[in-house]
Amino acid sequence: MATMKWDHLVHYVNDLSKPIASFEDHGLVAFKGGSHKDWGTYNALSYFGLTYIEFLGIENLELAKATEHNRVVKDAVKVLPEHEILSRVVIRTDNIEEVAASLNEAGLSLSPIINGRRLDNEGRLIEWRMMTIDGDFEGLVYPFIIQWNGTDAERLERLTSSGVIQPHPAGHAEIVSAVFRVSDPAATAKHWGALLGLPVAESEDDVFSLKIGDKSFDFVQGDENQFKQVIFETDSTALKGKTIQIGEGEYVFV
Repeated sequence: MATMKWDHLVHYVNDLSKPIASFEDHGLVAFKGGSHKDWGTYNALSYFGLTYIEFLGIENLELAKATEHNRVVKDAVKVLPEHEILSRVVIRTDNIEEVAASLNEAGLSLSPIINGRRLDNEGRLIEWRMMTIDGDFEGLVYPFIIQWNGTDAERLERLTSSGVIQPHPAGHAEIVSAVFRVSDPAATAKHWGALLGLPVAESEDDVFSLKIGDKSFDFVQGDENQFKQVIFETDSTALKGKTIQIGEGEYVFV
């Protein structure tokens, strides 16, 4: 059975330098990643182990508009520049074909499995395979699926030795949950859980959670039907209790 882990999240922004500066002001490492030359987008990244934040902007609007299958790029064209929102979570698997077959069987509309690539800021080629899901459930867009070359252990060693993953000056912080404000938390959690093969748990405060490895996707009551917050656990006195606002998204440290 294919593994499922929370790989990263996508946050649409107009100016990559602004989230980099905001994170640096709080003692967090963020840096320009590189350009997706086939799609007209570029990114900035901030790593917390293998789970990371991707701030995604449009570098070439005409190229982005011409992108056919990549729903993440198509949605960036739709929402920017007006809304700098948390777009969606990204799930890492070791068997993207198996996941595609399962989601097709569930009746979802999928992109083809796309080969992705970009050069990092040191000129190194980064490659992956990915698949996006069209549509939404009651207004909330679906995650997309990614598969990297190599094992998690190999990627962690490579990214650490190259300096991509490095300690944050403010101290240790770990991404632990994504918070989605949705009109029907129970139904949304059940739907995502069935699609992704993840168990649903309900807490006493009416939060419906999907456990994905040692992290969770949390669905709470709200009218937005949107990904709204990223929650970190930290023992850093410089970070604990802080919220960093980037556009319409919040990064909350507890």
